Amino acid sequence: MERALKHKYSVGETVYFTASNVARPAASGTYEVIRLLPTDGDDCQYRIKNSTEAFERVAKESQLAVS
Repeated sequence: MERALKHKYSVGETVYFTASNVARPAASGTYEVIRLLPTDGDDCQYRIKNSTEAFERVAKESQLAVS
C-alpha cells in the first residue's frame, strides 16, 4: 500500500535552497515557493524562484530548509 507524501512547504513560503554538487551547478540561497510539484520517489518537489534570477528552478524537499 502506497502512502501519499505531504509537502512540508506551501506556495508563497520563503525557503533556503542548498544546491546539490552532483546535479547542475546552482546558486544556494533564499527562494520563494512558486508551485508544488508531484513527488519524485520519496521526495516532494517544488518550483522555486529567486528574486535575482529570471527563471525558476525545480528543487527536492531534501534540498530546502525554513528560511
